[in-house]
Amino acid sequence: MEQESYRILRSRLDTSALPPLTRAVVERVVHSSADLDYAADLVTDEEQLRAAHTALHRPEPVPVVADVEMVASGITRRRAVCRLADAKSSPGLTRSAHAVRLAYEEVGPGAVWVIGCAPTALFELIGLGVSPALVVGMPVGFVGAAESKAALRESGLPAVSNISEKGGSAVAAAALNALLYAGGSTGEGSRHGRGHAPENAHVPEIQHSKENQ
Repeated sequence: MEQESYRILRSRLDTSALPPLTRAVVERVVHSSADLDYAADLVTDEEQLRAAHTALHRPEPVPVVADVEMVASGITRRRAVCRLADAKSSPGLTRSAHAVRLAYEEVGPGAVWVIGCAPTALFELIGLGVSPALVVGMPVGFVGAAESKAALRESGLPAVSNISEKGGSAVAAAALNALLYAGGSTGEGSRHGRGHAPENAHVPEIQHSKENQ
């Protein structure tokens, strides 16, 4: 079923020219959402993805932190820290933002953060100066989502994000899973192989973070 889904995806979207980890992220996000528009909406940087991939595949890999349990549940092959259940809101601080503070106290710098729900969590993460290995910042919503992702790109932190208001737990987890599934060699494309797209397939114009800072 999954192989057939990727075959259909590649018949409609030519990703063959993308760098391997960028391609893996784009394809898995599109696969998880059935939304081809993500190919042009995502903002990635291959060098940053390689560094995060290395950090995730060390003998003692860096921690992974999720903003909500739905994101944590969607991340496979790795337990994700999520402190939302322990967090409390207070004046000027949302529960999601407090959860980020609690998680940072637990994992410290160098973790991979996956934010797929709350823009306030992403704003808090940016403000803490967490020195992450990578931030997957893809919160969803009409209030603050696009703005928080723009702030992430402007921060200079290594990141995967998207420009529009869409996002969510499934696509954020999918972006991280793409890096977890990618093998030790990142020159072979995604784990599903490179495949071949027809000549008239859409070629995505992937945004690159260095061009958007």
